[in-house]
Amino acid sequence: MYKARRFIDMRKLLYLLAVALMLAGCAKTNSERMKQHLTLDSAGGLITRIAEIEVNDGCLDAYLAAAHNVGTKSVETEPGVICIFPMQVREQPNTIRIVEIYRDDEAYQAHLQTPHFLEYKQGTLHMVKSLRLVDTAPLAPETMPLIFKKL
Repeated sequence: MYKARRFIDMRKLLYLLAVALMLAGCAKTNSERMKQHLTLDSAGGLITRIAEIEVNDGCLDAYLAAAHNVGTKSVETEPGVICIFPMQVREQPNTIRIVEIYRDDEAYQAHLQTPHFLEYKQGTLHMVKSLRLVDTAPLAPETMPLIFKKL
């Protein structure tokens, strides 16, 4: 009985050791990925963000027009603006998400100073109930050129 129990305990120990090693391997992989993205961003790489906006009741049509206008002008006229893609949440029409992608921080800072962005910002202040900017790290930045080729 003692030998059988010792064998089972040893199997459990080996199993737990194998699981721990697998998790350590995954953590190392994720850690390496995060370092790559942080290095990319801190070295002047892509700036990616999602703007989460809730629009006040009664202002939706005017806000949608302003968001469409600034997005279009930014992409058309600013070389460092890769994407400004406003979207409306279907089940919550006053909820807007904007995917923003800039070549680097310099391009983002330049965007903030453009007449069309300043007009948008000042013109929509009273329309916006809440704004949250979520900075993101792309998981596969090497696929970016492929995304836009598909359009």
